[in-house]
Amino acid sequence: MNKEIIINSSTSQNHVAITEDGNLVDFFVDHPEKRRMVGDVYLGKVARVMPGIRAVFIDIGMKHDAFLHFSDIGERTEALQSMLDEDNDSDDSDDDDKEENAAQVQPPAEAKQPSPKPEQKDHRQITKLHKGEEILIQIIKEPVKDKGVRCTSSISIPGRFCVLLPLDDKIGVSKKIYDFRERKRLRRIARGILPSNCGLIIRTAAKDQSEESLSGDLKYLVKIWEDMQEDAKKQEPPFLLYKDLSTTISVIRDLFTPDVSKVFVDSKKLFKEIRNYVQFIQPALIDRIELYKEDQSIFEAFKIDEQIKGLMGRKVPLPSGGHIVIEHTEAMVVIDVNSGRYAAKKEQELNSLKTDLEASREIVRQLRLRDIGGLIVVDFIDLEDEKNRKKIYDELKKEFKKDRAKIALLPMTEFGLMQITRERIRENILQSMNEACPYCMGTGYLTKKSNLMHEIDHWLKRFKAEGKGTSLTLKVHPSLGEKLKEGFISPLSKIQLRYFVRLKLIEDEKMSPQHFYFISTKTGDDITADFV
Repeated sequence: MNKEIIINSSTSQNHVAITEDGNLVDFFVDHPEKRRMVGDVYLGKVARVMPGIRAVFIDIGMKHDAFLHFSDIGERTEALQSMLDEDNDSDDSDDDDKEENAAQVQPPAEAKQPSPKPEQKDHRQITKLHKGEEILIQIIKEPVKDKGVRCTSSISIPGRFCVLLPLDDKIGVSKKIYDFRERKRLRRIARGILPSNCGLIIRTAAKDQSEESLSGDLKYLVKIWEDMQEDAKKQEPPFLLYKDLSTTISVIRDLFTPDVSKVFVDSKKLFKEIRNYVQFIQPALIDRIELYKEDQSIFEAFKIDEQIKGLMGRKVPLPSGGHIVIEHTEAMVVIDVNSGRYAAKKEQELNSLKTDLEASREIVRQLRLRDIGGLIVVDFIDLEDEKNRKKIYDELKKEFKKDRAKIALLPMTEFGLMQITRERIRENILQSMNEACPYCMGTGYLTKKSNLMHEIDHWLKRFKAEGKGTSLTLKVHPSLGEKLKEGFISPLSKIQLRYFVRLKLIEDEKMSPQHFYFISTKTGDDITADFV
């Protein structure tokens, strides 16, 4: 399999595409309006403790306070709090008051989590946080619409080969490293190089790497953590202690592995930046980075543009003639699977199975490409045989192994519905690359002209009931103006005759087609809201 990373850079955005044998499998957009926040570490202050919703809100200097759920308050929080308080004078006289205002922090009910194993620490132990208390937090989910960022108090600092877990003692190895001997070797190296009071997760990219490479990566991460500790003691909250890499460089850090044959970049500046970074983290891969110099757009040359266009559409075709329709709602994403050509009844089950299997593979691909998270409900074509429904479930589980996000799915119901939850980290591609239409406000619908004319009629009826004069200016969009003027006796003339009012019609292309305005001829004031 030929795996490539193609980066298209412009003055305003970077687009990063990852392909396998020419097929787009991952797509990222790096733009200034939505700078990457996941991984950033802040020194914050507890703004509100909300036991009713099992959450704490942290002031980190953003429009909305960061949301810290009780289940995201890790065991390391008390150690971090002690580190922050080292240089502060303490006064035990108000301990009783603190006890009263403390939040009893524990994970959700046992029904929602497995019982702890005997050898594990009991994660239900109580932790206390107080309003006004300083706390170190790390962003784990970016803001979506009117919701603020979600954060955790368990800090982790990712590098090329490993992830440092300050004030922890855990050593983990990526599940994608399957070889037992290699896992054992990496654990041995980790134990030998890991400083005290720190844990470590060995990443997939560490496979077959030398001890020197892992040690160098770890020293870099430890230096970041030491700098963060020093800043946390000197600064006042809210304060940004650590800024993670940009989307483009983080993709290189996380996904530029030895199985990637080439990285193509069409910007000299970004090419040099990526080369310098790779020279530092893994010099052996530097020759695979290539500057694209052709006149044709890099995404056109690699046939990425035509594949990206499919990300924006509701309807996605399937190989056998069927298609899936992807709809976004406030609470969830709904995907409908539709069959293509008509099949005879005796072949209906087989054709439905074939379409559902194709849809399963395409759904997983689309969820990855569009970065869709949260609750997803899929309406498959009905299958009568339970074995066939199980095949769809197994196919989805197999395809989701390629996805880096956390996934949970339930078996298909007898109505052909399947529920999936996918980890949401940032806005999906549709939200990231589009804005809500200022006319329809994202609904996709505009009020019919006849309804607007009906509203104008009702407005004038209320206006005349008040006895406020006989001369007005009506300001509308040209599309509504045309409707008001059409016919031998126009609707505008009928309205004037009915209410004995003289209307001067003004058409303004800058106006929304959804609105109209009434202006008093006498005063020149907008009086629309006075008679709604």
